[in-house]
Amino acid sequence: MGARKVQILSVVGARPNFMKIAPFARALNHCRDRFDHILVHTGQHYDMAMSESFFRELGIPHPDVDLGIGSGTHAEQVGRTMMAFEKILARFTPDWIVVVGDVNATCACAITSKKEHIKLAHIEAGLRSFDLDMPEEINRMVTDRLSDLLFTTDELADRNLLQEGVPAEKIKRVGNIMIDTLEQQRPVASSLNPVIFCREQAVQGQGVLPDLRDDHFAVVTLHRPSNVDSPDVLKSLTWFLVEEVSPLTPLVWPVHPRTRKQLELFGLWNLLLDCPGVVLTQPVGYHEMLRLTMGAQVMFTDSGGLQEECCVLGTPCLTLRWNTERPVTLREHGGTGILVGNSIPAIRAAFKDSLGRFRRMHRPPLWDGQAAERMVACFCKLA
Repeated sequence: MGARKVQILSVVGARPNFMKIAPFARALNHCRDRFDHILVHTGQHYDMAMSESFFRELGIPHPDVDLGIGSGTHAEQVGRTMMAFEKILARFTPDWIVVVGDVNATCACAITSKKEHIKLAHIEAGLRSFDLDMPEEINRMVTDRLSDLLFTTDELADRNLLQEGVPAEKIKRVGNIMIDTLEQQRPVASSLNPVIFCREQAVQGQGVLPDLRDDHFAVVTLHRPSNVDSPDVLKSLTWFLVEEVSPLTPLVWPVHPRTRKQLELFGLWNLLLDCPGVVLTQPVGYHEMLRLTMGAQVMFTDSGGLQEECCVLGTPCLTLRWNTERPVTLREHGGTGILVGNSIPAIRAAFKDSLGRFRRMHRPPLWDGQAAERMVACFCKLA
């Protein structure tokens, strides 16, 4: 009789997790003789159809369990997830729980795991914005405090954990698993034509779409409350994009459902529909978004994952936030990003500067597409 396999239960909660779990699941699958892998999807996602498409596109195994938590307040999501996840742990009794990133499911499942005395590993540990107004920052801090194994992306994340008193032996710098997915999926994304999929996914009511040639269009994504919940902020950002960006370069905007709701509420939706230089689309899949990032002359975003992808792809990234938990992607650390918040003068200056910049790729150490293999190697040593 062979040695008992180690049972690893990994959790995905929302769309940002999917790109991070796919390489890990694939790497574990290559070691089926040593590990049993159980995948739990909490269902903390605004669009289950899109969730399914991401699983399909990225080759993620069908979840063994789908908790179907859905939307709600932060407390509702965390509470419902903990109650449902507790039952899952009684059913499977895993050796390790692996949580990813910083969504509510990450924190909820981390707390539940430790209350059940199960060892916990955190992929993407040590990231800090030092902004406690961000729910994600709370999730990151709680999860890291409870974790037995902390997989980090870079030296700055290591430093954060050490300063918080995490024992060095728990910290394993493995690189950025998001870049594993980028490298694996780059050929598929490269084959796509932005004109075709933007036309297919364009929202109704627009006129003829402008031509989209690589390095001759901009991309914007917005979803954070600091940018979309205030009428004054969203209006100023929208007018800047319409009046100062679209006359210089076509602007592709895959609109988050929550952002669209706010644009309509504040009377800005028709302004965008009527602007000939703006291309509004439904939320796009991973490959389409990667293709847009690969071809963009400049990216306007408040997304953490896009900051990382822009860094490796060399796309100038104007981060519409006052802080970032991913400082390694900023220009002062060799990256392509610059923090501009939602200050129009700062955005304007950075936009004009970015238009004159050549694409300059930056790959931090270990951002080489092999992070998942390093994680599994750590589990092999502990097995």
